[in-house]
Amino acid sequence: MARVSQGNNLLSPINQPGAKASSDGYGLLTVTATFKVDQSYDFDVLGGRGVACPIAQYAQCDAHKYSVTFDALGIATLTVDYVGIDLNVNSGLRTNPQVSGSQGLTSENITTHPNFFELATGFSGSPIAGVGTSPGTKADPNFQAIAGTNPTEYGGNNGSTFESPKGRKFLGFKKAEFNDFYGKTNYLAPQTSFSGFFYTSQSSHVTGLIERVGKTSGTRSFNSIDLLPSYMGSTFTVSGKNQLLLAQVSTEDFGSLFKVNYEIRFNREGYVASVYASA
Repeated sequence: MARVSQGNNLLSPINQPGAKASSDGYGLLTVTATFKVDQSYDFDVLGGRGVACPIAQYAQCDAHKYSVTFDALGIATLTVDYVGIDLNVNSGLRTNPQVSGSQGLTSENITTHPNFFELATGFSGSPIAGVGTSPGTKADPNFQAIAGTNPTEYGGNNGSTFESPKGRKFLGFKKAEFNDFYGKTNYLAPQTSFSGFFYTSQSSHVTGLIERVGKTSGTRSFNSIDLLPSYMGSTFTVSGKNQLLLAQVSTEDFGSLFKVNYEIRFNREGYVASVYASA
């Protein structure tokens, strides 16, 4: 049976009641709108990536993706998902970051232990290896020769052994009577990392962060973008060294927005400026 058409020919889309909008709490807006239109319509005109949302109060949102269903009468139902940034969040340029933190342990060489040469805050007893007998200091150790060694080796606390009275190369823990240290080469050191993501409409935010991978910061910001929430603090320095390192950045397109994923590593002792440049 031939179709009998009457009324609106639906050559232009008709927005249907029931559009849905939501905010993720960090500034990302998502809108889903449904339209009725003739099946001959070019759906990319309304739903193609980057097309502005026709709903006035969400005009800053652009099309991300769409789907179409067809009925037996030649009418298409077009459903379009739009995304954008709340204009009240960072002037609509980017969302606030969503951040998670991880605290764990990683294996490190025993010589990097903060209590290896000098007694560090939070530890009791004596340093692990120490600096030798008085007047030994960390800058000028004075380890004593170990009888019976050839070539001569020099000993510190807990059976620690060095190649010189001034330390130089650490040769290991060689005295079996020191059960807690004998043969040990590593220890478990705490490691903190943060991972997060945000959405932005500015390509400069993406390229600016990529250029700063491997660089450090003494604040929670990289490229003038706050990547950690304020409750985690505002200053991350110790002994004049930055404690935050931008370790990874990855991106993906999301409508006309960019989703930026990143990882930050925290070093309680700070990163040496001659090795890691400041962002």
